[in-house]
Amino acid sequence: MKRNLLGISMALLGLFFTSCSVQKEEQKPNIIYIMSDDHTTQGFGIYGSRFASLNPTPTIDEFANEGIVFDNCYVTNSICTPSRACIITGQYSNVNGVIDLEGEIGDRQYLPQEMKKMGYETAMIGKWHLHDEPASFDYYKVLVGHGGQGEYFNPVFIEKGMKYEFPITKQTKTIKTEGYSSDVITDITLDYLKNRDKTKPFFLMHHYKAPHDMFEFAPRYADYLEDTFMPEPSSLYDNENNGSVATRGVNDSLIHIIGSSVSHRNTIRNMGMHMGIDQNIPDPEYTKLTYQEYIKRYLRCVKGVDDNLARLFDYLKKEGLWENTIIVYTGDQGFMLGEHDYIDKRWMYEESMRMPFIVHCPAKIKAGQRTDALINNTDFAPTLIEMAGGKTPEYMQGKSFKSILETGKEPKNWRDATYYRYWMHMAHRHANPAHFGIRTKDYKLIFFYGRYWVDTDNPDAEWNKESWGNDFTRHTPPAWELYDLKKDPKEMNNVYDDPNYTEVKKMMKVKLKQQREEIGDTDEKYPHIKKIVDEYWDK
Repeated sequence: MKRNLLGISMALLGLFFTSCSVQKEEQKPNIIYIMSDDHTTQGFGIYGSRFASLNPTPTIDEFANEGIVFDNCYVTNSICTPSRACIITGQYSNVNGVIDLEGEIGDRQYLPQEMKKMGYETAMIGKWHLHDEPASFDYYKVLVGHGGQGEYFNPVFIEKGMKYEFPITKQTKTIKTEGYSSDVITDITLDYLKNRDKTKPFFLMHHYKAPHDMFEFAPRYADYLEDTFMPEPSSLYDNENNGSVATRGVNDSLIHIIGSSVSHRNTIRNMGMHMGIDQNIPDPEYTKLTYQEYIKRYLRCVKGVDDNLARLFDYLKKEGLWENTIIVYTGDQGFMLGEHDYIDKRWMYEESMRMPFIVHCPAKIKAGQRTDALINNTDFAPTLIEMAGGKTPEYMQGKSFKSILETGKEPKNWRDATYYRYWMHMAHRHANPAHFGIRTKDYKLIFFYGRYWVDTDNPDAEWNKESWGNDFTRHTPPAWELYDLKKDPKEMNNVYDDPNYTEVKKMMKVKLKQQREEIGDTDEKYPHIKKIVDEYWDK
């Protein structure tokens, strides 16, 4: 009898421990997706930029060394609102409908919707920068004002549970705060983590405004880098054979209006105008003074992000959340920090197109890994969904790279090219020509088609002239550019007309055509653009 009771007890105990083990194995990971606005790879230590020796991101670098770093992550449309729409939907701009800063995502907030189906509590905190209410999240507290950017100091928010009509206006009742935006956003996230529903795993999007222009930093960083000489890119002074007639104009006739600059080159918008640099100072002295101030302000904003992440990470460790939380750190696109004498983003050039992307989770991802696998921002949603135990929805165009996170290896038949398109032809004072193209690991092919996505030759065409209209130009010359990224990683030599690259050019155009057909971006809806593409395809 005693033996039987002992046997039964041991069996029950075994079942209990087995049950606990299964529950532990099936425990879903928490997910925190952290994104800073315009934090480009040049503004890190871990990416080995010219600023790496200055150690601008010690917290992020340590975090990156404990996870996996992606060296070939790219945006599909390098501008804030469209990039965020691609991330949330897992779709390219032409499919999700957000091709410019005015685009509306509506209820196509697919990533939080899919996470909720899997039992996650979802939250969005910080910079949303999409025009519609983030209603698909269980909780949100997002920046408003300043065109959706929010303010650097004493930022204003709206929060779920209050009644709002969208779009938000000056009459909307908001929540006012005091302090610096990166500090305040981190405070809000820490409060959310303390008060969340602890019976559920959480999916949190934690977004900073910094280091978006105009690079207002917390006063405590006023002396940071003050006496330091900031390394300059050589292309700041000599752009060599970068670009084409599309970006320079015939005989360089358009260089004073295309692409906002550091130097006096762009007479419509250059950074010294915003930095308080005396406009009467001649180049190159003006360029040097402007560049030094520009980069110091930018990296002071980055420093504020890095220090606040230390606060967030310390909390996660203290609360026992560090091991089983998948943490992503990225920017919403790249950013030009004086390369080619450009500021801002929008370009398909490397510094604008390339995104930082780091993933950390001790329970699931081996430390100390790097990969050169090509990924883009439509892949983020599918990957996070699958890491949470779900399956990529058929309506998403991106591809899950879950296996790369888990093995560090690029699977067979993984993408060998990534597509890009910037639609906002000559918009704002930045004035970048519209273009599309592809990047492989070795080459980049760009076509500047030089037309608005709406037919401005049609007097009845409806388009946002207030946002897009520039008085100085409508169309720019079409042209191709081709860069050999292995020989020329800084894209200083457009080899499109070099006969040694005839076969490469053919190969890249085949890939470009395939990509456009696969994602449905063939300009059938825009015959005035298709006409230009067809006319210049073989030129």
